Formats: sequence, C-alpha cells, structure tokens
Amino acid sequence: MTETARFSRTKQARRTDIRRENERLILEAAEKVFAEAGFGGATIQLIADMAGLPKANLLYYFPTKEDLYRRVVGNIFEIWLQAAEAMDNAPGPVEGIGAYIDAKMEISRRHPHGSKVWASEVMHGAPVIQDYLETTLRDWTEGRVTVIRRWIDEGQMAPVDPRHLLYMLWATTQHYADFGHQIETLNAGKPLSARQWAEAKESVKRIILTGIGALKG
Repeated sequence: MTETARFSRTKQARRTDIRRENERLILEAAEKVFAEAGFGGATIQLIADMAGLPKANLLYYFPTKEDLYRRVVGNIFEIWLQAAEAMDNAPGPVEGIGAYIDAKMEISRRHPHGSKVWASEVMHGAPVIQDYLETTLRDWTEGRVTVIRRWIDEGQMAPVDPRHLLYMLWATTQHYADFGHQIETLNAGKPLSARQWAEAKESVKRIILTGIGALKG
C-alpha cells in the first residue's frame, strides 16, 4: 500500500469515527428531549444544544425533526426486537420468558428515555409511527404468539391468552422506565441500585412465571 493510499484510508476511518460519535451524541440528546418535551415540544435547536453541536451539523445527519424522531423510535424498537430473540429458540417459558424479562428490564434501566418516547407516542395515537405498529410490531407479536402457543400445547404453561401475557410483560418491564421517577421517590428518593435491579428482575420473573404455571411455587 502506498503512503498516499494509507493516508486516504486513515482519513476515511477518522471521518467515520467522527460521524459515529456525532450521531451518538445527537441520538442521546434527542432521546432525552423527545422524552421530556414530546415530538411537538422538541426543537432541532434544543437537541443540537444538548448534543453540543451546531444546528447545521445536526441537520446534516438528520434533515428533519421527523427523521430524527423516527430514528430514535426505530432504535429503541430494534433493541426490543433483539431482546425478544431469547424467546424464539428457548426450550420453554421459564428460559424464554425469563430471559425476555431480564432483557426488557435491562433496557428500561439503560434506555429509560427511549422507552418514554415510545410510550408517549403510542398514548397520543401514534401519529408518527403508526406504520411501525401496523407492520413490524404486528408481525413481531404474531411470531411470539406462535411460540407461546407452542409452549401451551406442550403443557409447559397454563392456557393463557398469549397477547394478554405479552401486554403484561411490556407493561411490567417498561414501568421501570416510564415511571422511574415514581419508583425513585418510593425508594427514598434514590435510583435503584444494581442489587435492587437484580432483585426486581427476580421478583418479576417469579411472579409471572408462577402465575402462568411455568414455575412451580
């Protein structure tokens, strides 16, 4: 490799690193602003200020506020989809649903703002992401319903309605993000410690898995 080619490759790698870092800063700031102000109350300038970048830089990566909003929502949804992979190849509900609860609660711990953005959007009738609900979410749900029904047919759990079980899992695990302030208030004004998070995961798993007959009391 010539010196010129090596220099060009190094320069390109540096540009890629800068782009990734800028996108990370923008998306982290956008999650927080959208979570606190909603889509309507958020502004590109406010997000740029929080990211510590000029507004023009932000618009270079995301030309419109809706582009940025959809990327934030898409990111949290992709993380949720990855969490559900634990269910697909699990031998039974104890392993599959248990791993899913662990993963979803860890997401609530590490990505609370993203969860709040999603919750707020849906509570307002999903004006921006209705297509996500009608396509990707619907397909994802049908796939998990099939898995749960198989476990029921195999006698590994009680014959509960798979959809209502999924709604319960979502509501319970995302509560720790969407109502984090309430939990913190009831925890003497302090965020849950690592030990408390571990205890919460175990409690949620035990309650739900015992309730559906997958775990004997």
